[in-house]
Amino acid sequence: MNLRISFSRVFASLALAIGCGASAMAAGDRSPEALEQSRDKMVTDDIIGGGITNMRVIQSMRMTPRHEFAPPKLFDKAYLDMSLPLGEHQTLTPPMLVAYMTEQLDPQPSDRVLEIGTGSGYQAAVLSPLVKEVYSIEIVEKLGKRAEKTLKKLKYDNVFTKLGDGFLGWPEKAPFDKVIVTCSPENVPQPLIDQLKEGGRIIVPVGEPYQQVFHLLKKEDGKLTNEALRPTLFVPMTGQAAKNRKVPADPLHPTLINPSFEETIPDSGEPTGWYYIRQMELVEVSDAPDGRQIATFTNKDPGRTARALQGFAIDGRKIHQLQISLMVKGTDVNVGIAPDQLPQFAVIFLNENRAPAGNVKLGPWSGTFGWQKITGKLKVPPTAREAIVNIGLIGGTGEVSYDDIQMTVSSSDN
Repeated sequence: MNLRISFSRVFASLALAIGCGASAMAAGDRSPEALEQSRDKMVTDDIIGGGITNMRVIQSMRMTPRHEFAPPKLFDKAYLDMSLPLGEHQTLTPPMLVAYMTEQLDPQPSDRVLEIGTGSGYQAAVLSPLVKEVYSIEIVEKLGKRAEKTLKKLKYDNVFTKLGDGFLGWPEKAPFDKVIVTCSPENVPQPLIDQLKEGGRIIVPVGEPYQQVFHLLKKEDGKLTNEALRPTLFVPMTGQAAKNRKVPADPLHPTLINPSFEETIPDSGEPTGWYYIRQMELVEVSDAPDGRQIATFTNKDPGRTARALQGFAIDGRKIHQLQISLMVKGTDVNVGIAPDQLPQFAVIFLNENRAPAGNVKLGPWSGTFGWQKITGKLKVPPTAREAIVNIGLIGGTGEVSYDDIQMTVSSSDN
């Protein structure tokens, strides 16, 4: 199976737009003290602040040198909670999601873990001190060789890598206690299930393009249980797996999923369609503009992330403008640590290489105000091929609520 995959493509220049918690390192400061300080801040703000409680996982995140796995030109952003481009249409996974997936595996010292998608090698490095052995497969030769070299240099001697199709597993090394999948199949590949030990776990994002959900599978008494956790964004790139998808991306009909926050994942209560959620609560109110639930963001610390994101495909060659309508209300909303850190409806566009192609917004809003209907038209750059919607306080303080967010192609494009 010819497959290339990608993690969420929120690149370096989008860091402020999505409200990363940690600060970038001073340019060129590679001292051990500066690195440790940046790593500690990342763990405090983004890992512990993001809800991770497993102390072994937290300690591994604190000790793993993410800067060693980051591209040299993005060294100063190594400890931001964001993905970083590795080349070959792939990225270095955001630290919070590495920690989240690792915690869901419940890693034990005796575990043998199979990882599908080595990427930079960072996820394998985080797992290394937590388990007995890590077996990691990467389909992109250049990345696989680079990761192997990095892992050997840093003496992660219990991590073993190979090149190949990860969806076929690693039969000669099976069975495995745990399996972690860092790409998004439509369904869990059967070989991975077959190679899982009794009592084992698989963590995998499953779903359609731009709309996946983490699933935790457990093999108990020969049967497989499946728990849906939280939404996420793992974007399939090129290759046969993407071509074989039953529900492909539709860049000519961009739309938002769950615009009024009424739909939730039964197992977890998380809103469908929205991901990378920080400091947001679904609240049932009698005055909801649409339905019964609204999304309310609350933040007391200027600059701290309070947001929700949603991605979609869009072809800027054919779609030139988006019509937006939403309901918003605020209480004691004030600016964060930068002038633009206030509630808004923002859209960040990415080009075919998933590099930034521009951003537009409605807002910002401040103060205390009741429900207001906000409408506007947002211009789409011709080079746009994907987009990410960002809502929340965006670093501001106070409380802001959103509901009934509608997005359609502007009539000028019909």
